[in-house]
Amino acid sequence: MIKNVSKFFTRILERWLPDAFIIAITITFIVLLIGVLVQDHSPTKMVRLWGNGVWDLLIFSMQVTITLFTGSVLAQTNVVKKGLKSIAAIAKSPNQAIILMTMIALICCWISWGFGLIASALMAREIAYQVKGVHYPLLVASAYSGMLVWHAGLSGSIPLKIAATNNDQLSALLDGNIIPLSETIFSWESLAVCLVLFITLPIINKLMMPSPSEVIEINLDKLPIDLDLTSDDSTPAQYIENHRFPTLFLGLLGAYYLIDYIIKGEPVGLNTINFVFLVAGLLLHRSAASYLAALGEAVKGLSGIVLQFPLYAGIMGMMIGSGLAASMSEWFVSISNADTFTLLTFLSAGIVNVFVPSGGGQWAVQAPIVIPAAESLGVPLNKAAMAVAFGDAWTNMIQPLWALPLLGIAGLKIKDIMGYCTVALIWSGIVFTLSMLLLF
Repeated sequence: MIKNVSKFFTRILERWLPDAFIIAITITFIVLLIGVLVQDHSPTKMVRLWGNGVWDLLIFSMQVTITLFTGSVLAQTNVVKKGLKSIAAIAKSPNQAIILMTMIALICCWISWGFGLIASALMAREIAYQVKGVHYPLLVASAYSGMLVWHAGLSGSIPLKIAATNNDQLSALLDGNIIPLSETIFSWESLAVCLVLFITLPIINKLMMPSPSEVIEINLDKLPIDLDLTSDDSTPAQYIENHRFPTLFLGLLGAYYLIDYIIKGEPVGLNTINFVFLVAGLLLHRSAASYLAALGEAVKGLSGIVLQFPLYAGIMGMMIGSGLAASMSEWFVSISNADTFTLLTFLSAGIVNVFVPSGGGQWAVQAPIVIPAAESLGVPLNKAAMAVAFGDAWTNMIQPLWALPLLGIAGLKIKDIMGYCTVALIWSGIVFTLSMLLLF
């Protein structure tokens, strides 16, 4: 049955789903029209909100770009290649490959969404190299399905914000109190949800495996090539470029900084992950020439990705500035009671995430609505916050933005994996809905 459902969605979406860039443009005009028709703003006002918001994610866009660069470059080192091969060798059949990939993705994304996306993409490639007969689009979709647990993991932006907030508005909403991670990420309810997905999602993904005649294996022509550089030391400049010392010195400098940073107990974020990738790549590549050649290959995976972050920033600008995101949240809250509040909050967060694909940005919109409503209904704030967090993670399965880094490394398009992601969305939606009713 699950195989037939996945076939149905895959067949439709492969035919009708356009490139992720076209999806971003379509969502832009949909939000603009809704802002005019529903929120009663003028077209000029909506265009201004869009234009003002376009560059709001510029720093984040650069962070993700560097994540792609440094992660891909690191993957071209011999040490990482051997490590990936050793893990991939665990899978002896296509079904085992899908199960292994899903479990690795869930673990890695729970640790950190940025690390999870890159590590999962690299692992998917390596498993596809080694396991003959595995359906590559499903394998990559399984790698992306790990994002279902990111917001209940160590990099979850909402739990981290309410655990140590320095935001005056949020502090006022929480009456100056903080909600410790023991009540969000490490609460038994959140861990139970993650455990259920860890057990069931690999099985769901495995059941979507197509028949051997329908299998699409990895296309090596679309992926970065293995580098085989010959050292030319005929000039002093070439000798320096091919020598170990420059990258080793810079890598050791970065490693010293990271050790000091961690000893001081500084927070670990996307910048830290990028720094780790950068330092590891510098230490493990044999020369500056080798590092730069790997970087040149990594750049090819960014085609069509970078421009989409400003587009979604513009969409967020319209959603927030027009009040549309807040209106959607307020409507769900208005029809809630103490028993249905977390479920309806979860659903509203899932819908808002399609248009505001940023955990922190979404919380900034929904917190002023969700927190007072939860207090008035007697719903614990930690459960209300996690309802928003799980809703944000849930619809990542149909939100193209976060799949772009993974797809860039994997060499696929969004339509190649979206049919399988839709099934993951449906299954996880059942798990999340039951958890909201029974646990939250």
